[in-house]
This record gives sequence, C-alpha cells and structure tokens, in this order.
Amino acid sequence: MLVQAYNLMAHPFLLFILFSCIISTNIHACKQTERSSLLSFASTLSSPPLNWTSFDCCRWKDITCDQDGWVIGLLLPSKGLKGSISPFSLANLTHLTHLNLSHNSLYGSLETQFFLSLNQLEILDLSYNRLSGKLPISLPSSNIQIVDLSSNHFFGAIPSSFFQQASNLTTFNVSNNSFTGYVPSSICLQHSSPFLRLLDFSSNLFNGDLALGLGKCSELQVFRANHNKLSGLLPEDIYNATKLEEIALPLNSLHGAISDKIVNLTNLAILDLSFNHFGGELPINLGKLSKLKFVTLDFNNLEGVLPPSLMNCTNLVELRLGNNHLEGDISVLDFSRLSQLTKLDLRINNFTGTVPVSLYSCRFLKAIRLTGNNLEGQIQAKILSLKSLSFLSLGYNRFTNLTGAMKILMSCKSLHALLLSGSFVGEGMPSDDDMVDFDGFQNLRVLGLVRSNLTGQIPFWLSKLKNLELLALGFNQITGPIPSWLGTLPRLFYISLSHNRISGKFPQQLCRLPRLLREPIASQGDNYELEFPVFSSSVSITANQTFLSQNLYFYPATIDLSKNNIVGDIPTEIGQLQLLYTLGLASNNFSGVIPDQISNLKNLEVLNLSMNHLSGVIPSSLASLNFLKEFNVSYNNIEGSIPIGTQLQSFEASAFEGNPKLCGAPLPKCKSNKGIDADNKNNKDVHNGLHQLPWFYIFAALGFIVGFWGVCGCLIINKT
Repeated sequence: MLVQAYNLMAHPFLLFILFSCIISTNIHACKQTERSSLLSFASTLSSPPLNWTSFDCCRWKDITCDQDGWVIGLLLPSKGLKGSISPFSLANLTHLTHLNLSHNSLYGSLETQFFLSLNQLEILDLSYNRLSGKLPISLPSSNIQIVDLSSNHFFGAIPSSFFQQASNLTTFNVSNNSFTGYVPSSICLQHSSPFLRLLDFSSNLFNGDLALGLGKCSELQVFRANHNKLSGLLPEDIYNATKLEEIALPLNSLHGAISDKIVNLTNLAILDLSFNHFGGELPINLGKLSKLKFVTLDFNNLEGVLPPSLMNCTNLVELRLGNNHLEGDISVLDFSRLSQLTKLDLRINNFTGTVPVSLYSCRFLKAIRLTGNNLEGQIQAKILSLKSLSFLSLGYNRFTNLTGAMKILMSCKSLHALLLSGSFVGEGMPSDDDMVDFDGFQNLRVLGLVRSNLTGQIPFWLSKLKNLELLALGFNQITGPIPSWLGTLPRLFYISLSHNRISGKFPQQLCRLPRLLREPIASQGDNYELEFPVFSSSVSITANQTFLSQNLYFYPATIDLSKNNIVGDIPTEIGQLQLLYTLGLASNNFSGVIPDQISNLKNLEVLNLSMNHLSGVIPSSLASLNFLKEFNVSYNNIEGSIPIGTQLQSFEASAFEGNPKLCGAPLPKCKSNKGIDADNKNNKDVHNGLHQLPWFYIFAALGFIVGFWGVCGCLIINKT
C-alpha cells in the first residue's frame, strides 16, 4: 500500500519536472524567424562550415541570445566569410545589439535598409573587409556605442546627418578607407555624442581645414586624423577638450604655431604632429604637461630653443624633434630628470654644444640620434653607463678622436647600430695597433663611417665582428686591398666601399659570403628591428638612395665597390651569390669579359659595370635577369650586338654608350653579315692594292731606264 501510494505521488512529481524542463527549454530556444534569417544570411556567403545545424540557434557557436530567446549577438570575426551582405538577410534580428563581422572578405555597400531593422544595435564592427560605397544617411540606432568601419574601401563624404541619432556613441573608427571632404566636426557640435571618447579618421583622403567643434566633445580622449590631406591651422577649441590623452595628426599639411593653450590638455600623453608644416617656437610652458610620454614633432619648421620646462615632463618615454630648425646649446639641459626616456631624436637641427653629460643618467635610454647638428667634442667614457644603449647615431657633427671613441664604444655590449658618418673628418681609420687586444662590438649589426675622408686601410679587427650585417665605409680615402676575410663574416650582406682609393683585385673569398649564398635558417634575430630607421646619410649605395625600414630584413643585399682602383677580372665565382640584389663595380680598372655566371644572380636588380676596361660581348644569358631595374655597361670596350628580345632593350642608350663596337637596340642597328663581308672584301682589296701600288712604279721605272739606255746605247755605238 505504501509503495502504491508512493508511486501515485511520484508520477505527478516527475511529470511536473519534465513539464518544467520543456517550458524552460521553450523559453531559451531561439525564435524560428531569427533562425531562418541566420540561415539565410549564411547561405548568401561562401565560407567554411559554420556548423549551424541544431534546432536551437541559441546554442550555435558565435550566436548569443537573451533569456527570452532573442538573438542579441552575431560574432563572426576571422571566419573566412566571402560575399555580399544582403540588406534583408538580417532584417528579422530586431533585438541584435552586437554585430561583429570583422577580418573577413565581405564586399558590397552598406545600404540604408541594412540598418532600418537594427535599431537596438550597440556595437557594429565591420573592420578589415572589402566593403565599399558611401555611408548611409545616419547610424541605425540611438543605442549605438561603437562603430568600427576601418580598413575597407568606403569613399565619399561622411554625411553631416550621420551622427544625429548617435547620442550614446563612444567610439567611431573609419581609418584606412578613401573618405573625402572635411573631417566631420558636427559629431561634436550637435551635442549628439556627449560620451564620445575615440575618433579615428586616419589614412583617408580628408582635406581642408579642421573645423571648430572638437572642443565640444568634452569626454574625447583620442583624436587621430593622420595621413590625410588636411591643411590650415589647428582649431583653437581643440584645447578645450581637456580629457584628450592622444592627438595624432602626422602626414598632413597643417601649419602655424603650436598654441600656448596646449597646456590646458593636462591629460595628454601622446602628441604626434610630425610631417607637417608647423612653425614658430615650442610653447615655453610645455613642461606643464606632466603626463606626456610620446612627443613626435619631427619634419616640421619649428625654431628657437628647447624650453627648459620640457625637462619637467618626467614621464617622457620618447622625444622626437628631428628635421626642424631648432637651436641652442643642448649640453645645458638637465636630461637626468627624464628618468623614463628610452629614445631621443634631435637629428638635423642647429643644436650646439657637446653631448649632454646629464643624458648618461637616463638608464633606460636605448637610442640616441643627434645626427646633423653642430655638436663638437669627444665621446666620453660615461656613455658606458647606458647599459641598454643599442642605437647611436652621431654623424655629421664636429666630433674628434675617432680612435678614442671606438675604444670606448666597443665596450657597449648592447650596441647594435653605430652610425658616425660625416663626423671625425680627415682622421685615420682606427688601426690594429690602436685597437690592441680588441674584443668588443660583439653584438654590432650596423657600422656606418661614410663621408668622413678617413685614411688608412680596412683594419683586421673588423673581422671579429661576427654579427655585423651592414658595413658602410664609402666616400673616404681608404687605400690598400679588399681583405679576403670580409667573405668569412657569417651575417654580412651589405658592403659599401665606394668612392675610396682601394686597389688590388676582387677577392674570390668575397664570392663566398655565407649570407648571400642561401637563405639563412630562420631565427629570432632575423626580424630584428632597429630603434630608428637608417637613412641615406648613414648607409647608402648612391647619394640619393634612402632606406626607411627599421627591419634589417628589408635592406637590399649589396656589394658596392664603385669608384676605386680595383684591377683584374671579375671573378666567375660571383655567380654563387644568388641572393645579391645590387652589384656596383663602376669606375674601376676591371678588364677581361663579363662573366656569363652573372646570369645566375636571379635576384639582381642593379648591375653597374660602367667605366672599366671590359671587353668581349654582353652574354646572352643576361636575358634571364628578369628583375633588373638598373643596368649600365657604358664606356668599356664591349663589342658585338646587344642581346635582342630581352629586358636589356628597356634601358636607355646611355647605359651602353662609349663602346664603339657595340650595336643593336637601343643603340643603332648592327650591319648585316653580307655587308660586313663585302666591307671586309673591299677592305682586303684596298689593303692589297695599297701593297701592290709601289711595285708597279718600281717596275715601270726599271723598264723606263732599261728601255732608255737600250735605245740611247745603240745610237751612241752606231755613231762611234
């Protein structure tokens, strides 16, 4: 009885639990209309399988629903989606708040109908796709907070009405598109976005002045509009946006002075106005911006002295003021207060004095670039206190005592790039006798000593720099031969010894440079980046060549020995350097023929053999060099026809001139073989005629004499 009673009570209880589960399941299951919309959306795109197969779309991966079963999140970044977004495919997702389709390959335009039903949308991220066209008239929802349309192909002007409903907008990013017209200041003027914190208009085609209005964005923290075509002055009201932490406007045409009102921006940490036309003096109270970390004002027209208050910016990490007209004695500034400083760039200004001793107190300093000023004096041993120093550029100043400097700097164990070009003018290259017991520069990758009129020979101590990758010693007065040990340096791939007085032959060992024979085995060091780019003033092949990359991987493999006194043949082993990009041997005394093995250099882009004593023909195998951008064999003794139907015909005639026996496009046509044979026959006949002509006169004279005396002799005898 008790068991039966228990069973009678248990069955209703189990039914109740089962019914509750069914009800609960129905509450959380997605709506069938939304399920159909999602499947319709997926069917219009080609993509890897999304595995949307179960009945309940709320359980699908990348889909989120609220407790009532409404789809509120569609998150499909980096899913390999391809195709056009149909304006109706998501029309039934009326509760959608978060849409992320970034980093795919979607194309087409954003039609107004696409936004009509998405009136609950809070986050819209369509960045890194191939979407194009103009933007719709307005944003879809008054709830919208984040809009990211960056890295697409949108164009046209942003409508002034676009932000009318965006009362909750915090982030607006349209960088890396092709938008034109004015940067829309209405986003702030209409009081439509009181919570706006980030505006990014960078890398577009915006032009004209920056209009007033940004100061009305009272919560604005980040404003970026770099790499556009903006002009005019900075709007005065930008200094009213006192919560700004970043202003980035490089690569425009803005001008005028930096207003003293900038001190109102007490939260500013990043100020980047580089590559513009700003002039005038730096604000005298710039040091009041105590939160500044990154100041980048290079490539402008700034003038005057550095304000001493700048040393109050004790949070500075990077200070870049290069390529301006700044002046004054920098040795009087107290850099020791900038305890967080890692990079200092004051290149190409008019600074005077010596390297500030106070700079050696900045123990986190990694890079110093003072190139192109009027500094003088000698390098002091105190620089060794900078244990993290990896980049030092002091070129084109009036420093003295190169040997002393090298003796000190060789103990900088972290030093990767040493650029002293244009300084220490007229001194001698530090010799092996000067560098006794040399055991330094063990991590040095780049050494630039160009345009210093240095004398002496290439010293043997350089052979111990096993990590050296770029060696630039051009435009000096270096004599003696090219040492064969250069070919043993395991990482060396860039050698510039041009414009010197080097003699001897091209060493065969140089044709076995390990780095140019084959691709190096990948290692962590292969992608090493310098703290600053190396410019042409430090490392160059020609006077007008410039490198801007900080990654050594992108520098061209080069051997440049032009304008020296090198003699002998070009070694046939040169064909082993299969990774070589540039071979410059112009203006030497090379003789012999152009090696056929040069055709093995499949990566070669520059080949200059001009102004030597080379003879023979241009090897037809050079036709296989498909990447040649520069080619010059002018002023040699080369003969024959230029190989036809190759890339060689694309070069100017000046690349072949000065070879009297060379012919064929782009030079005048070669004479045919028949004509040449006829000319040879005529030349032979004339040659023979010239030899036969004297004998004719000799025999004629003899005949005249014999005949004359024969007749006259008979008359005389008969008369007698």
